[in-house]
Amino acid sequence: MSKKIKIMLILTLTMLALFCIPYISNAATTETATDEDSLNTAIQNVDDGGTVEIQNNITVTKPIVVQKKLTIDGNGYTISGSTDWTSTSGNQTMFTAQFAAGNLTLKDINLSNGPKYGVQSYDGATVILNNVSITGFRYGGVLVNGGNVEIIDLHLGYNGTDANNGIEIDKGASATNNPTLTMNGTLTSDYTENVVRAAENGYLTEFTVTNTENTTNKVVIAGDKVVLTDENNNVISESSIPDSATANTDNPKVIVTLIAGENTNKITVDEGSKITEDLLKSHITLEDNYEITGFFTDEGYTNAFDFNSTLDTDTTIYAKISAIEVEEPENTVPEEEKDDVPKTGVQSYIGIAVLAILFATSTIAYMRRKETKE
Repeated sequence: MSKKIKIMLILTLTMLALFCIPYISNAATTETATDEDSLNTAIQNVDDGGTVEIQNNITVTKPIVVQKKLTIDGNGYTISGSTDWTSTSGNQTMFTAQFAAGNLTLKDINLSNGPKYGVQSYDGATVILNNVSITGFRYGGVLVNGGNVEIIDLHLGYNGTDANNGIEIDKGASATNNPTLTMNGTLTSDYTENVVRAAENGYLTEFTVTNTENTTNKVVIAGDKVVLTDENNNVISESSIPDSATANTDNPKVIVTLIAGENTNKITVDEGSKITEDLLKSHITLEDNYEITGFFTDEGYTNAFDFNSTLDTDTTIYAKISAIEVEEPENTVPEEEKDDVPKTGVQSYIGIAVLAILFATSTIAYMRRKETKE
């Protein structure tokens, strides 16, 4: 092999090696964890964009703070807070994604029991929750604290003290960013009180809620309320927005309260839109032999609802339910018909007896006439 060829081959191999170095060094890694120490070590050692695989139920005694892009795959296991809990600089939340560099995805994992929140996104950080269950935290399940939270699949048990507090939208005194909550899937809760609520501490002045096209549940703004709905726009939970806070949304809603007899249903519709009679009827279940005979603005059914009017504020509509009148067939008595059916019983015996008497009388008379002639 000539010297030139050798030199060209060496240069080519060197260039290929140099091109491969960035791909090798930036490759995402995977670490495993079976207890609190190995969990903290794995989070510290895993590369940015890497994954920590949980391989056992784990009890933690202090907060875990993430300031990198990281996925924690729980593989269905549970991370529980210890009764001997140590706070870190006042932070007592189990998982915190912190600042813009913090990007934490929790998937296939259960979080239970802690002195404050299960997970929070703080001041520009992002938290994504995918097949996550959170229950038993004293302050709340999720804290959107000046950061961004995306819900793909989240189940909430009871979180709070005097009242349930599922997802709290807030902005700490030191946070510089406004919070954002994005619905991109399913949000369920064992309790309907305060599934999603805006904090009232005075620091929250502005927040944003968004919904993707594919989401099942939606978090919407209806007047002065933040509302969680199901796939049919039925209201699951509603909480008041404090006067100090402004909610940003690209699709404001109003709540229509539909009262049909003893049943009350709340649905959300676009602000400024019109509602149809068919839409209202689709939310009412009727018993047999009952029908809807009108929609009204008062419970006395005197003022008919105007379906040509636009809905600009929350509205109550009363559905009048009436029994269906069933026409009874006329009870006509048929004309008396000749009775061709042979008689039985007492009437038959009387007839036979009369015939027998007539026969006997005729026979006696005949025999007497015969004797006279002889």
